[in-house]
Amino acid sequence: MKPSISLSALALLFTCCTAQASAAEPAKPAATPAVAPAVPAAPAAIPAPPDVAAPPADAEKTASGLACKVIAPGTGTEHPSAAAKVKIDYTGWTPDGKMFDSSIPGGKPVAFPLNRVIAGFSESIQLMVEGEKRRCWIPGPLAYDNSTRPGVPKGMLVFDIDLLGITEPPTPPSDVAAPPADAAKTASGLASKVLKPGTGTVHPTAGSTVQVHYSGWTTDGQMFDSSIARGAPISFALTRVIPGWTEGVQLMVEGEKRRFWIPSKLAYDGQAGMPQGMLVFDIELLKIVR
Repeated sequence: MKPSISLSALALLFTCCTAQASAAEPAKPAATPAVAPAVPAAPAAIPAPPDVAAPPADAEKTASGLACKVIAPGTGTEHPSAAAKVKIDYTGWTPDGKMFDSSIPGGKPVAFPLNRVIAGFSESIQLMVEGEKRRCWIPGPLAYDNSTRPGVPKGMLVFDIDLLGITEPPTPPSDVAAPPADAAKTASGLASKVLKPGTGTVHPTAGSTVQVHYSGWTTDGQMFDSSIARGAPISFALTRVIPGWTEGVQLMVEGEKRRFWIPSKLAYDGQAGMPQGMLVFDIELLKIVR
């Protein structure tokens, strides 16, 4: 991704960026670099706090060198994990009081996974609970001192962060290693188990376009893709996905959630860069679009 001085475009905070899984192949890991968004107009400046130049004596410090101070306590009790997706409002300044970005003027909070941002930002938010507002002084090595990208600010950065929401990624199912005895199996070797009955009565055909939420794991429990973690369902034609998806989704009706164990020959057998072996997917069929 091209660097940009705008955090509102999430081009600065992100250490790297990936494209969402495409409608053509929703089961592929999201590993393709995304195109950088256009740089928006500079937001109106928000005055820097009086302690922007250095963390005050009452700031808490971590072993990494990060310093933080709670401005307003939160209402939640759980801290986000390093893989959580969070929604925040924030403003960032350099120690001389120059604001380099903020979500506040645009009136729209931003959401992103914590494993996609600079180390100091990720560590800061993991210290917080929902509803909390915190000021953090992030040392240069946890920000962009080691970055070769042009245009990023160097040295210590100061952020006011308001944690509005936390979404943890789906956990791997207990039966991820192999289909259980009560799983239904087809002649192709596809195994599945209904997790939630559907409300519809019509099954999609091989030519249907459908809308789904899904998560995918390898048999060792590593999640490689999830529309839930990204926060948005996807729509695609069943003619454009791996064979295990094409066959499996046709077994479902709207509203149904089902777990699939897809053998390698129906998944990415031998395709470079793709997860190999049997893959496990939880799929919820939200809608048969057409």
